[in-house]
Amino acid sequence: MRVGVIGSGSWATALAKILTDNKKAINWWVRREEIVKHLQQRHHNPHYLHSVSFDTSLLALNTDIKTVVANSDCLVIAVPSAYILDTLQPLDKAAFAGKKIISAVKGIIPQKNLLLNDYLEAEYGLPQSDYFTVMGPCHAEEVAAEKLSYLTFSGVDVTFTEEIATYFKTENINTIVNHDVYGVQYAAILKNIYALGAGIAHGLEYGDNFLSVLIANCADEMAGFLKKVGIQHIEVGIHEEDPVTHRKAANYSASVYLGDLLVTCYSLFSRNRTFGNMIGKGYSVRATQLEMNMVAEGYYACKCIHDINQAVQADMPIATAVYRILWENVKPGTGFKQIETVLV
Repeated sequence: MRVGVIGSGSWATALAKILTDNKKAINWWVRREEIVKHLQQRHHNPHYLHSVSFDTSLLALNTDIKTVVANSDCLVIAVPSAYILDTLQPLDKAAFAGKKIISAVKGIIPQKNLLLNDYLEAEYGLPQSDYFTVMGPCHAEEVAAEKLSYLTFSGVDVTFTEEIATYFKTENINTIVNHDVYGVQYAAILKNIYALGAGIAHGLEYGDNFLSVLIANCADEMAGFLKKVGIQHIEVGIHEEDPVTHRKAANYSASVYLGDLLVTCYSLFSRNRTFGNMIGKGYSVRATQLEMNMVAEGYYACKCIHDINQAVQADMPIATAVYRILWENVKPGTGFKQIETVLV
């Protein structure tokens, strides 16, 4: 199985490192030639995770996405959702025929209001059975520091999902498998929105007591949305059990749902929390974007979810307040005074 990685940001770099630590040779698409030369000469990404050193004999680096896709059987897509259309634009409609796609994208394509699997099916004819996801909770920085982390792989083809997971399992990475492709993607999108909210609260100098109440309510709001869009098995304390292995199936308290929400809201590595913190301190959206020079998926996600929820009609006062602060110029303090009135 020839594996390709599309993207050269921190998460793409971390995933490439995991694969090469397992002695998997990879075809790696990066955006600029300078990144190719730097990796070849100095063995690390010049812009992200500088401490991560690569065995370059396992890297086939290329700035031509057509070549990387053509030379790969399985492709890890790890670019921010806002850049998906531009990144894939050079490919013809049959480019993914017979390929397996692993999405590491934790956002909605903002130009289309679509999850990546739905977009690839509509535009490239990719069947859902050839689409898989890799989700957290797992910060790229902790992967680089070789801290124990967990990755969840989802796909409707359970056998191949389990095979993919073996490519990423290391001494420092534990892997979990489920089949909830839609649920894990929506959970990853929503937790970024709530992490923005947690950051704004911190920037407004709310304390830990308020933050714990806020995040608990975010968890409840997220569960309500997931149920509204038809996601099952998210009840806390209730598990299905494999009759042979007796292993518990994931429920809402599992790492990929509640766990990823918690770490993204609390961790100092969270770019969404950092983005929100700057907004809470009075930075404008544009100033924050320029200062961070990194994409916070929650910024685009809160507008997409706001639009999607016009049809879903889930009760989402926290996500709505975050949307209004970032997209309708509501002052952070005013937005959070409104949030205060709905917390339980």
